[in-house]
Formats: sequence, C-alpha cells, structure tokens
Amino acid sequence: MLLFNPRSYHPEHPDEHTNEMLQAVAGWFETRGLKSLKQDWHERTWNHDFVDFMRSGQVLATLMTPQGYGQNAAWNTLRNVEFAEIAAFYGITYWYTFQVSMLGLGPIFNGDNEQVKRRAAKLLKDGAVFAFGLSEREHGADIYSSSMQLIPQPGGGYIARGSKYYIGNGNEAALVSTFGKNSETGDYVFFVVDSKHEKYECVKNTVNAQNYVAEYRLHDYPVSEDDILSVGQKAWDDMLNTINYCKFNLGFGSIGLCTHALYESINHAANRTLYDRQVTDFPQVKRLFTDAYCRLAAMKLFSYRAVDYLRCASAADRRYLLFNPIVKMKVTMQGEKVIDELWDVIAAKGFEAEPFFEIAAVEIRSLPKLEGTAHVNMALIVKFMKNYLFAPADYPEIPQRTDSADDTFLFHQGPARGLGDVHFHDYNHTYGQFDLPNIEVFKAQIEGFRKLLLTAGPSEQQVRDIDYMLSMGELFTMIVYGHLVLEKGQMEGTDPDLLNQIFDVFVRDFSAYATGLHGKPGNSEAQQALIRGLIQAPVANPGQFERVWQAQVYALNGQYEMAD
Repeated sequence: MLLFNPRSYHPEHPDEHTNEMLQAVAGWFETRGLKSLKQDWHERTWNHDFVDFMRSGQVLATLMTPQGYGQNAAWNTLRNVEFAEIAAFYGITYWYTFQVSMLGLGPIFNGDNEQVKRRAAKLLKDGAVFAFGLSEREHGADIYSSSMQLIPQPGGGYIARGSKYYIGNGNEAALVSTFGKNSETGDYVFFVVDSKHEKYECVKNTVNAQNYVAEYRLHDYPVSEDDILSVGQKAWDDMLNTINYCKFNLGFGSIGLCTHALYESINHAANRTLYDRQVTDFPQVKRLFTDAYCRLAAMKLFSYRAVDYLRCASAADRRYLLFNPIVKMKVTMQGEKVIDELWDVIAAKGFEAEPFFEIAAVEIRSLPKLEGTAHVNMALIVKFMKNYLFAPADYPEIPQRTDSADDTFLFHQGPARGLGDVHFHDYNHTYGQFDLPNIEVFKAQIEGFRKLLLTAGPSEQQVRDIDYMLSMGELFTMIVYGHLVLEKGQMEGTDPDLLNQIFDVFVRDFSAYATGLHGKPGNSEAQQALIRGLIQAPVANPGQFERVWQAQVYALNGQYEMAD
C-alpha cells in the first residue's frame, strides 16, 4: 500500500467527482505552501479559509450527506477516511474541523427527526460546520453523568440549561448536537442548538492551539420538539453508535501526520553528514527509520482493512465493534511511536519553527486522547477476547470495498449492547497462509498467550484490576492487529520482505508488552512462567533488512517536500 504523496496522488474512486475533489483538497494545501501553513499554526488562526474552500467545493456536503438527502448523495466511509488522511497530512486542525462536524451530524442522521436531517443537509450544502456536545468539564469521559438539563415548560417545549466542555467547532457550528437529560424524567435526550443563538454562550477556547475546542453554556436556551433528535435509550444508543463510526477517523489522522513527518525526516537525514559519514549510514538510524516505516505501513494496512468490515457491517456481522476501537487506540498510539522514532533521528531539527515536523510532534499526542483516554477503548477491546480467541464463527469473506455505495447501516446500528454475542472469523486461517520466519515466531507467541489464558488465566481479583487487564489487552490487541495487517497485505500483494520486517517489529512489541505484564503484582508463579515464555526475539535477516531499507525506506528520500 503506497504512502500518500501529493506529487503522485491519483485517487481511484469509481466516480470522477470524488477523485477531482480529493485532488483539489491536496492541491489547495500545496498552493498555500508550508510557510503559510506554519504561520497560521503559530498564530493559532482557526481555519476559516479552509472552511471557505470546502464550501466552494461542496466538500463536506459531498462527504457527509447520506443517500436520500441530496442529489447523488452517499456517506461513503472509504472516501471519508481518505479525506481524513489527506487533511491530517497538513495538520490536525484541518482534519479536526471535518472530524467534529461528522460527530455533530451523527446523532442527527442516527436520530428520528426527519426535519432536522433535511435542515442539516441544507446547511451542509451552504458550507456549514457542526459540533458534538457530549463532554462536560466535571465529568470528562464519564458520559453517564451528564449535567446538561432539558427542562419541560408548562406551555410546552423546553429550555436547556448547562454547559459542555472540549467541544470542537463550538465557536462556529450551525448545529450543535447536544446530549443531556430531561430534568423531570431523567431520560437521556439529544437535541440541536445553534452556536449563534443569543442564549448560546461560547465561553472560550479551552486549548492554546489552532483548533477551537470550546466551552459553551446554554442559558435557558429555548428548545422545541422540532429540535429533539432522540430520547431515552435511543439517545444513548445514538451517542455510542456515532462514536463507533466517527472517531474511527482518529487513526487516519495519525497516518496523515506520520506520513508527512516521515518524508521530511528522511529528506533531512539523507542529506546530512556527521563525523564524515552520511547520517542514514549509521546502523541505529537505519533501524529507527525502518521501524517507523514498518509501523506506518502496518497502521495503514490495518486501518484500511478495517474500513471493509465497517462498510460490510450488518446486524448479523458486528465485527467492526472490535476493529474500530483498535483503529482509535492502537493505530493512534503507534503513530506516537513513529514520531518518537523519527524524532530520535532528526533530534533538534524537530523543534525548529519552519519545518512541518513541529506540528506533527505536538499534534500526534492529541489523537489517542481525543477519545477520552486509550483506556476507554482497551476496556472495550478486552470484552471481545474470549470469543475472538476461543469461539470463532463462519462468515462470508469480506471483500475489498472500493465501491461508491452509501454506508446506510451506520445510521441503523441498533442497540449498543450484546457485545458478548459478537463472534469473529478464525484468525488461524489468515495466519496459516503465511510461513515467513517472524510470522512463525509471532504465531508461537499467540499460542503461548492462549495457553496462558487456558491454564493460568486471570483470577477474579485480576479481572477486577483494570490495570492488569489493560496489560493483558495490549497482548490481545497485537493478535487482532496482525490478523488484519496480513489480510490487507495479502489483498494488496505486499512485499513479503516488508511483511516479515513488520512482524520483526511485532515480535519485539509483543515481548515488551509481555515483560510489562510479567512485572504486575499478583501474578502467580505459573502465570509468571507462562508470561516469560511469550518473550521472544525476531529472526534476524540482515539481507532482508537491507532490501527493505534501500528499496522502500531510503527510497523515499526526495520523493516529497512541501514548498514554501
């Protein structure tokens, strides 16, 4: 799978409008240039100009108008994530405006109010942005404890009273989908408000950044039945289901940032001499670059394969509920490692004001945290561990989805429960089709992990210890991660040398997570012995490493540089 490169980018969607639009997005940034991009970032200038460009090109309207609400409309996840990757290649601010607009639209198109759906479609055509009013200052990621009140009025209708915190686009959103509770019944409720209404106060930007992440307050804001999106359990389900497919974009934001940072870093190092030696000739530099490239390739392989499962999802196939949080959590955390490894090479250059890398180094940290914490996703992931490892089921093979269909199921996911009933296809089928040396080592580590669970699994006390289970979850996540990397790699015809080098990284990561689990207090002797067995070394192959380095990593030198 090729890395995004604006110089050679030629999207291959079935409809020419999408291809022209995506190329125009990249072209808009390239025309602006790096100097202008960095000036706006340093001055923390909100991206009004990008919003104006998207309005003129009907970008958000094309991306986020579902079928039935506009001419030739389709909510197409593949198109959306490709846009997310491109936007983030130039900075999270541009990605974030799109991302939180999608979150704001989710409860609308998931909801029951056709009038608001038509209103949102019209606003999209007008070039508006949207917001998702969920988080609160006092409660953070504790979404059960909403203090926003919708208060019924004697003559009918309601007033809304309360505040929300960390709300992207809260300064400009035409509609803010706001989550609260009915003050009389205690029922959850979603309703929309307008950020320009006199009873809506945009208090401040909560962050010192180019993004606008608002605190807003509703001062007895009038709400009619026409503004209500969903009520009760449906409102709760709509909130979680919105997060399922919208925060999926986090991984693609990370991919975009890392890709730009990789180009810039290899250009710098490959054209620099220290101690009478080219920097890229140092063994540690080769290793850091190759590891970073392997991590980024795996991030992209996994994430784009997860798109196929999301697009093929149905009430009978909810495997996306495992794969999506891995994109949100694992892929974004891998992005942090990519930037760290690149930064270890370019060192002080990463602090300089002119290069793009400064943006990536700061913004990459935000992505695993935008979900609340990575722990939220890991707590969800471990719920699937038993069925994934021990109770496989038969499913039709999921094809590579490059069609332009509307992903209608996203708005009809149904109740957000029954995770214990979700089963998965047998991962052994995919792993069994590869016999590359490091994949063989990784398969042995998988079997060792299964043996640990079967013969010395977590005690009741350990299961209640979330810190312990988070460490256990890291090992489980690696298994699922490798599974979809191989599926996508097989579909793409990925070079076996690269796949084996990716699993060189995976074997080392799995061993590091096992070492962390081994150090947890409360392990029995039997558990410690089995965990030690998970610590393995990859199979060294200097010739393969050099081939990957020369043909795929060092070859990026000079392939892309953003002009001033």
